[in-house]
Amino acid sequence: MSASQRHRGGRDSAAQRSALAIHTIADIAAAFLGLWILLYALEANQANVFVGFVEGMADWLAWWSQDIFTMDTEWLRVLLNYGLPAVIYLFVGHGIAARVRRA
Repeated sequence: MSASQRHRGGRDSAAQRSALAIHTIADIAAAFLGLWILLYALEANQANVFVGFVEGMADWLAWWSQDIFTMDTEWLRVLLNYGLPAVIYLFVGHGIAARVRRA
């Protein structure tokens, strides 16, 4: 194996690890948002520490999309205002990861 092949193999490995990290972060962000939508829809006890943590993470992840949709139906508002960023994180994160893998 030549030195250039070894160097390229290391770069490919680093790209694979970077792509996996980006992909995983996007999945985790979308999971928190989806979990908050589910907990809200099931009327989970918002005084519970776990529910409060998930809500806080979802609020932090979706700060930029809050109140894009302002309909009267509360559960639909939550679904759209937290679901939109979840879908965007998935598409963007997976897209970036795919580009990094090909680079």
